[in-house]
Amino acid sequence: MDYADSELDVRGLKCPLPILRTKKALATMASGQVLKVLATDPSAVKDFEAFTRQTGHELIQSTTGEGEELVFLLRRK
Repeated sequence: MDYADSELDVRGLKCPLPILRTKKALATMASGQVLKVLATDPSAVKDFEAFTRQTGHELIQSTTGEGEELVFLLRRK
């Protein structure tokens, strides 16, 4: 799946900023919409897993993009 309703670029930001910005972006979206997040912080993988577990949002996909880029697809609960 590569479709997203919105995209958030948090590349270059370190924890906790990627999660905080993601939380803010998801708050503006409707239930069921998908947010694509681009990140470079290696700890983001575990951070997003914990974030979705705690908030009930769905982590659809977590992949490695080009170079150090990480790509996350999250569905708003």
